[in-house]
Amino acid sequence: MASRLPRPLLTLKTHSALQRAARDGVATVACSLDLDRSTDTVEIGASEWRWQSHSFPYLERCKDRTIYYWTGTSFEPAARFTTSLIKLVPTDWGPPTFEIDGIKMLPTAHVSPYADAQRKVALVHPHGKTILDTCGGLGYFAACCLAGGARQVISYEKSADVLWLRTLNPWSPENSGDADNRLSLTQADIATAIALLPDGSVDAVLHDPPRFGIAGELYSAAFYQELARVIRRRGLLFHYTGSPNALTSGRDVPREVARRLQGAGFVAELQGDGVLARRS
Repeated sequence: MASRLPRPLLTLKTHSALQRAARDGVATVACSLDLDRSTDTVEIGASEWRWQSHSFPYLERCKDRTIYYWTGTSFEPAARFTTSLIKLVPTDWGPPTFEIDGIKMLPTAHVSPYADAQRKVALVHPHGKTILDTCGGLGYFAACCLAGGARQVISYEKSADVLWLRTLNPWSPENSGDADNRLSLTQADIATAIALLPDGSVDAVLHDPPRFGIAGELYSAAFYQELARVIRRRGLLFHYTGSPNALTSGRDVPREVARRLQGAGFVAELQGDGVLARRS
């Protein structure tokens, strides 16, 4: 029986360490080939390196801010272009972020995107709850809910390209060993798919939509009324808004969100870079 094909990931940092070891004539080097989830020993050769009994070439060119995955025959950037350029981007923290047309989707400047997700998930106290994860992205909310003892996570992601990135990302719950039957992931637009969810079917909601200018429907009073319908009474909701500057953007999105949520039946307050609300 053939051995399972390994799936190493390379960044400029890792590739530079491999090349440096080759130049120094070192036989082996310890490094991470899964974006700092673990460390492995790699055998170093002059023209190739070996890991898990397979040989891999050095890259002719390795770019910064790019993650390369092994296709089976070569290393290629973890990126796709359909209607937008969507790519997996390394961070200093290990867990990657992703970009759509150059716009970073997760905060990384001062905190790991995974740690940021942990903080936000903790606001809805996931233990024992059924959680609606409206815009799944790389799955960090879902992974943190599962780690926090959620009974079930119902997650939606509209983009097939983002779902493909999840298959490459070792920090996404399908690949990290955290997922089990508690996670339900559906490729669908939550703006319409929410109509299929029964009344009072979830205990809490995590809502991390694209920015207002891209997905205004996910900030609408009509959508918030749907959230109020599917969440049980006294259920918690965290709505990420970011922190846009009202002076430059011309609007105060967090306060607009809080007012609309209140109109839909929530008690809402500003919380960090979003709005925390409880169904009344």
